Amino acid sequence: MRSLLSVLLVMTLLTSCKEENKEEEMPAINDEQVEEIAYMNYGAELSADPAMTSSELASKYAQMKEGDTLSVTVKGTIADVCPNKGCWVKLPVGQDTAFVKFKDYAFFLPKNGQGKEVVLEGVAYKSVTPVDELKHYAEDAGKSQAEIDAIDKDKVTLSFLANGALVEKFDNPDVNVPESEMED
Repeated sequence: MRSLLSVLLVMTLLTSCKEENKEEEMPAINDEQVEEIAYMNYGAELSADPAMTSSELASKYAQMKEGDTLSVTVKGTIADVCPNKGCWVKLPVGQDTAFVKFKDYAFFLPKNGQGKEVVLEGVAYKSVTPVDELKHYAEDAGKSQAEIDAIDKDKVTLSFLANGALVEKFDNPDVNVPESEMED
């Protein structure tokens, strides 16, 4: 009888210990729990929320006429960066690409930021880019002389003038400092 009581007591203790362990376990991550992305700030201070997606911006561009402007905050992925200074980036918007410059040439983005998430705040607009400027951008992008010489028409461009940007934080961003910020 005594051994039976001892066995029951041991089993009760083991069962109660298992239940305590279950309560201490961390809950699994669900769809509502989202990892926050750390950003590096360039230009004007801004927040990543609320920002429209680059697809939403594409539908806004589709409704614009040349000369129309729209103040927006947009989140997307950097497709290309000026390899010389980081003075412009290209942002995919739907099936097209927006050409992004920075207000008053006051800041640049990392030259090695291609593929990183970016949040841009500024003005979206459609513009006509003249041949000489298109050739300059092609030269900056490292295009061949034949490709540069083939540019012979102005182009309607999806443009964006950013006053601030957040770039997904990464190791060793290669950023040039604008001349206006250099100390004499």
